[in-house]
Amino acid sequence: MLLKLRARMGYFTARKLMESRWAVRQPRLWRWMEGQFARMAGLDDTSAQSFYGHILLFRGQGYGAKREGIRFLRLAAETGDAKAAYQMGVVSLSEDAKHGPDGNEAARWWALAAAAGHPLAASRLAQLYAAGGHGLKADEQQAEQYRAIAARLGL
Repeated sequence: MLLKLRARMGYFTARKLMESRWAVRQPRLWRWMEGQFARMAGLDDTSAQSFYGHILLFRGQGYGAKREGIRFLRLAAETGDAKAAYQMGVVSLSEDAKHGPDGNEAARWWALAAAAGHPLAASRLAQLYAAGGHGLKADEQQAEQYRAIAARLGL
């Protein structure tokens, strides 16, 4: 109980420090902040997993950090985080040494994100269904359905 409280307090402090450009530029302080993010993400906090996953994916040094970021994003997306699900769709369409773009996987993640209220996911899904490709067949009916969802969500 005390460890979880300490983790939450450290995470809250680190998130507040993220607002300061000075704090982020200090290597020692940044390592401490990353430790707080990692600790909270390790406690299965969905928002922390999403936040830290994004940091590792976009700021992580090396392939291992990026893979760990994708792992945290996947965990957050599977529990309903819209931003993480959207990002997993983007990752699914990217190509790296281990896999090529996968349209079906991207559609699955973006459908999850759209259902959670992410307007850009609905828009990208409509574009993906309209054009097809990367293993996904074009489906104008699905594309129109997701265009309507994107419009309803404000995009």
